[in-house]
Amino acid sequence: MARMLGGVSTSASSLSRQVREARAEALEDHLPPSEAELPEGRFADRELSWLAFNERVLEQAEDQDLPLLERAWFLAIFASNLDEFYMVRVAGLKRRMATGMAVTAASGLSPRQVLDAISAKAKELAVRHAHVFADDVQPKLAEVGIELLHWDDLGQSEQDRLHKFFRKQIFPVLTPLAVDPAHPFPYISGLSLNLAVLVRNPASGKEHFARVKVPPLLPRFIAVDSEGRPYRPEDVPADAGGRTAFVPLEEVIGHHLDALFPGMEIIEHHTFRVTRNEDLEVEEDDAENLLKALEKELVRRRFGPAVRLEVAEGISPHVLDLLMRELQVGEKDVFHLPAPLDLTGLDLVHDLDRPSLKYPKFVPVTAQGLAEVESANPTDFFNAIRQQDILLHHPYDSFSTSVQQFIAQAAADPHVLAIKQTLYRTSGDSPIVDALIDAAEAGKQVLAIVEIKARFDEQANITWARKLEQAGVHVVYGIVGLKTHAKLCLVVRQEPDGLRRYCHVGTGNYHPKTARGYEDLGLLTCDRDVGQDLTRLFNQLSGYAPRTRFHRLLVAPRSIRPGLIERIEREIENKRAGRPAWVKFKANSIVDEAIIDALYRASQAGVPVDVVVRGICALRAGVPGLSENIRVRSILGRFLEHARIYAFGNDGDPEVWIGSADLMHRNLDRRVEALIRIVDPGQIDFLVELLDVSVADTTSTWHLGTDGWHRVNRGPDGQRLDDLQEMLMARARSRVAARR
Repeated sequence: MARMLGGVSTSASSLSRQVREARAEALEDHLPPSEAELPEGRFADRELSWLAFNERVLEQAEDQDLPLLERAWFLAIFASNLDEFYMVRVAGLKRRMATGMAVTAASGLSPRQVLDAISAKAKELAVRHAHVFADDVQPKLAEVGIELLHWDDLGQSEQDRLHKFFRKQIFPVLTPLAVDPAHPFPYISGLSLNLAVLVRNPASGKEHFARVKVPPLLPRFIAVDSEGRPYRPEDVPADAGGRTAFVPLEEVIGHHLDALFPGMEIIEHHTFRVTRNEDLEVEEDDAENLLKALEKELVRRRFGPAVRLEVAEGISPHVLDLLMRELQVGEKDVFHLPAPLDLTGLDLVHDLDRPSLKYPKFVPVTAQGLAEVESANPTDFFNAIRQQDILLHHPYDSFSTSVQQFIAQAAADPHVLAIKQTLYRTSGDSPIVDALIDAAEAGKQVLAIVEIKARFDEQANITWARKLEQAGVHVVYGIVGLKTHAKLCLVVRQEPDGLRRYCHVGTGNYHPKTARGYEDLGLLTCDRDVGQDLTRLFNQLSGYAPRTRFHRLLVAPRSIRPGLIERIEREIENKRAGRPAWVKFKANSIVDEAIIDALYRASQAGVPVDVVVRGICALRAGVPGLSENIRVRSILGRFLEHARIYAFGNDGDPEVWIGSADLMHRNLDRRVEALIRIVDPGQIDFLVELLDVSVADTTSTWHLGTDGWHRVNRGPDGQRLDDLQEMLMARARSRVAARR
């Protein structure tokens, strides 16, 4: 079971033994060692590897050196991550098992073994998460005057305020639902917080069950003023003693249950929360209109089967039995946790205006090549891009003064004839969407490839698709059967010497808000080959061009996997010929078996391989005979590491690609993804150096060993190792200082 919890079916020693035996067999058959079979069990399970990633998030919350409100924020992220994991991955696994479609994973673990290991590991992490909050973060918050209190801990004046708040703001929107022969068990919506209430009729002595839903539109933790009005987190004042007191919303409701059930005795009440299957299934081939089909499926999503039941510790057995029976969940799907449940609400606490308890403020700078000095005047982007390719590294380089301003300038420029753009995720108040609308209304040809199947952003993307259409933008939804995940913008401009195409290819979404918190790369260029590539790719997305060939792009689903494997094999040949050879990758996830096997072959040939992976990693590092030349590191911090870089030694002339694709089946087989080759020598050097610093022994990272992940954030002398993101922020600041 311990091995299964680590997501592997075979020990490292067994893998090494299999490698030796396979090589001996190859020798007997007069085959080169490179043709020996790779061992069974060489892949880690993707689901359990994801749980290992979320454990790294939890370790951030446990890090005593981080600012206190940032630790609370990481607790909220852990909880939100686990919610989505159950809604999508666990729900999908259960659905496949129920329909008989589940197969043994590439790791060698059966579906039942994976599900059992997920249940055990997820419960262990959820309990640990709850105790980090209750035993560590919550008391420390209280020490600095931020108190999350129970009702009975409140003073009389605070209780009076909350009485008013309940009467004015909560009571009118509550709907108690009884369960009896005339009232069937109510539908419990996914991720809603609920009170299971047991009441007794004093006249008959009969007990009844009722459910009260905690209103999701009210703040999870409540702080109110003297009039009983709730504060916004950023406006919460401290009292004369420097205290800010919050109360969980469900405790306020629980104390006022007699108002909901007048004349009844309240015997007991307990909080519970249900997670449902919220993965979407849309049969595109059968859908005449994808937009309408998706809207129907979004309605259906709300009624997916329950896959997890969280209950507060101390819930009575007969109430729990009732919930399990009515929700049709088994014991393995029940999480017993200390109250309060649903710590995703801690992001409200993180929003408090207490800068001393947060990361020091960082202001992004304008990228090199776009401004020699910081100024209020916007750059002439077209002139700047004509001078050189411009590499952007967000959030250190400002998104608003680069990508956002580039698109806005293109929309306003009378010489621009057309703008073509992919939109995977964007925000509700996106200046980029506004710029596309302005461009269309100004008579420019505007094409938006809107990916309405971007998970959990479907409804928002449908809304924006309709708004764009109404403004005259040509909106298409990509290619049937494929998600469009590539991050591309093409601007066609009339210039004195003819038409010129200006391009942006990135690793992150055109989302101004996430661009402040996601680490991503982008390239602005007017290179003729790239302009031709993007023209062809947009034609492929909006029309019919299945046999398109590209100059500086690799495009999934046709050419990214074979293109990367071809380059890994070139490094193997270089190594055998005694030439310089190495492979350095940075991605969010690495799961694809064909690429992992190519990396194993490279390691066996003696090619040093460095992999920086934020999330899932099905590759097993450091196994003698298989992967002893592979180093795997993971970096988590204040920014979410999101860029993808694929670099190769190439006999001393490094070849570097950046783009949207992770090394997963969905990215390489079921999405339109694009990688672009970097050609500027200085930019190549920067990206290779970034990868080198990311895996350096002096940098704080998690290391993947044969026995799993280990955090290495202190050196032999006990001093903290360098934080990569802090180094990059310092470099950005020094760049601004040097320009002044």
